[in-house]
Amino acid sequence: MQNATDVLFILLGAIMVLAMHAGFAFLEVGTVRKKNQVNALVKIIVDFAVSSMAYFFIGYGIAYSLNFFEAAPALTEANGYALVKFFFLLTFAAAIPAIVSGGIAERARFNPQLIATFFIAGFVYPFFEGITWNGAFGIQDWLSNQFGAGFHDFAGSVVVHAVGGWIALAAVLHLGPRHGRYGKAGEMYAHPPSSIPFLALGAWILSVGWFGFNVMSAQEIDGISGLVAVNSLMAMVGGILAACLMGRNDPGFVHNGPLAGLVAICAGSDVMHPLGALTTGLIAGGLFVWTFTLTQNKWKIDDVLGVWPLHGLCGVWGGIAAGIFGQVALGGMGGVSLVSQLIGTTLGVLVAFIGGFIVYGLIKALMGLRLSQEEEYIGADLSIHKINASPNND
Repeated sequence: MQNATDVLFILLGAIMVLAMHAGFAFLEVGTVRKKNQVNALVKIIVDFAVSSMAYFFIGYGIAYSLNFFEAAPALTEANGYALVKFFFLLTFAAAIPAIVSGGIAERARFNPQLIATFFIAGFVYPFFEGITWNGAFGIQDWLSNQFGAGFHDFAGSVVVHAVGGWIALAAVLHLGPRHGRYGKAGEMYAHPPSSIPFLALGAWILSVGWFGFNVMSAQEIDGISGLVAVNSLMAMVGGILAACLMGRNDPGFVHNGPLAGLVAICAGSDVMHPLGALTTGLIAGGLFVWTFTLTQNKWKIDDVLGVWPLHGLCGVWGGIAAGIFGQVALGGMGGVSLVSQLIGTTLGVLVAFIGGFIVYGLIKALMGLRLSQEEEYIGADLSIHKINASPNND
């Protein structure tokens, strides 16, 4: 009965995180221009399939030293718990290319992106996942011996979100901005979202699914924690309020606010006091609005959905925040080290950015990453998929 309950528990988590991929899709559909909506939908679902193949045959073995070429009876022990654990962790791995997709939207070629997805889900992401969640290379043991605690990332602020965001930054830098986004004299031309309702729908789907992402990261029913659920809620609320205030009621900022808070709370959701979670979310919401504006307007980095500020930077903040608000002196559960959090977070950023820069750089050199200027002008929907989102699309 215990085995069966654990299987059901983690299976429900896998299904909730799988549903989040619909959130990624509709968040992108609502943000991009109408001529790129079909491409957004197709990218997310095919990226998931490619990620599944890469993670099943390569990535899961790298992270956890386990393969699926054993006889069926070995795989079905404990009601097949090892299999549903793979399913659950696969949905995390597949979130990486879904995050990247939002940054490179509207000008990336389809097949080269799928190749990049295979290498990211098969090699880059599992490398750091294994270090953090499986103790690979002895790094966690060294941090524990030196600083009293290892790098703590309960549900992936750094392992998933920061890694995805920093890989996306590397891809965006290789691609360059969309044609017509910035003028030669530095002037900026807005590309407004095509559908605020779709954008909002995507944000809501992600926000609801996130409670599976965080709570089910316990991976066994005995480890379930109401603290994780309430901390996720408080961080989400803090992100909304900060983004609404700093974003001056802009719906794009408002609906990304909860995601900023939820990204940041993943790492320390099991060790913070709810007031620490609220503070974490407030800072994350403000950080997203400020850095999104900075990167788009000042630095001219054309990250379409703002995935580097949202996932990359808020994920980094989440890794650090776990080391701050997880301290007993600030109402936390303890068992964390700020120094270990800083080292682990920095390592995640380096692995992601360097790995992403190499993968996208090699693909760019060998086959190219971008649509032609004419294809981009026509839109990825017609250029790649030969169909618009609606018959009367303009």
